[in-house]
Amino acid sequence: MATLRKLWRNYVFQRLVKAVIVIFAVTTLTFFLVRLMPGNPLEVYINALLSQGVPLADAQAQAAALYHVDLNKPVMLQYVEYLSGVVRGNFGTSITAVGTPVSKLVLQFLPWTLFVVMVSLIISFSVGLLLGMVMAYKRETWFDHLLSAFASVMSSVPNYLVGMLILVYLGVRWKIVDTAAIRGSHSPDIHPGFTLTFFLDALYHATLPILTYVLTTLGHWMLVMKSSTLSTLGEDYVTVARARGLTDARITLAYVGRNAVLPLFTQLALSIGSAVGGSILIETIFTYQGIGSQLSLAMVGRDYPVMQGVFIIITASVVTANLLADMLYSRLDPRIRVQGR
Repeated sequence: MATLRKLWRNYVFQRLVKAVIVIFAVTTLTFFLVRLMPGNPLEVYINALLSQGVPLADAQAQAAALYHVDLNKPVMLQYVEYLSGVVRGNFGTSITAVGTPVSKLVLQFLPWTLFVVMVSLIISFSVGLLLGMVMAYKRETWFDHLLSAFASVMSSVPNYLVGMLILVYLGVRWKIVDTAAIRGSHSPDIHPGFTLTFFLDALYHATLPILTYVLTTLGHWMLVMKSSTLSTLGEDYVTVARARGLTDARITLAYVGRNAVLPLFTQLALSIGSAVGGSILIETIFTYQGIGSQLSLAMVGRDYPVMQGVFIIITASVVTANLLADMLYSRLDPRIRVQGR
């Protein structure tokens, strides 16, 4: 018992245990929630055939031949079997894409979503920190008021609304972007690989989703960094640094900037997970082939294994990013580790 108590007082061990509990809870909740949705894969497929004029008997026969899955098995038995598979890294096979493992679908489409999310967050986070610090130093000026108004508006507008406005104006009205050519994650004639041609092509197809994420997250980073910088400027160690005759550049970088950015690390980690989770609307609007678009198709077709697998991946990405942020934060600020004990 003494060994367990000592182990539990370890900051890293506590966070790891909590992360595992969260992932298990979300896995369980997701398994049962998706089965509460009206209809199932068989019914959706049969209704689609009926709408095409196929007789009911023929539609049922085609569905039975296509979907080799027993949805009448007791739910608890399905849950135990699924959980045992997840522990072994097996998320099952897709129901609508017969015979395709869920892990294969995730590995195929998740990198495209991560590419968009990571590029957009790097841009918005970096620019937001810079503008937020400038706003704090130039507080109560026209520059501060103008950027504060912009940040407040953009941080309150839903990303899917901004995405639709971008698509309508840049693609339809002003014809700046060819919406037909930009569909998908890359051009059909471009072979994926570590080449400059492929990277530029992928970046071209991801331009509008990246622009949407940047515009809708930039304001948040600006306002948070401004508030954090203002709070840091009032600290005693900043006053002492000025009294010692240190240059403004040295104070800004070594004292103000370093301490003001600390609270933003955890928010950055959470933003990665929330952006991945919210990709379903953005990718649907721009017809971008990422994990969000696959989740949308799975929800329409009631593909339980794919929905469960994607939700688990999203949860794991949020928890892992938050865990890494906690580890980094504890290294940057040792007080966190002490309070954790």
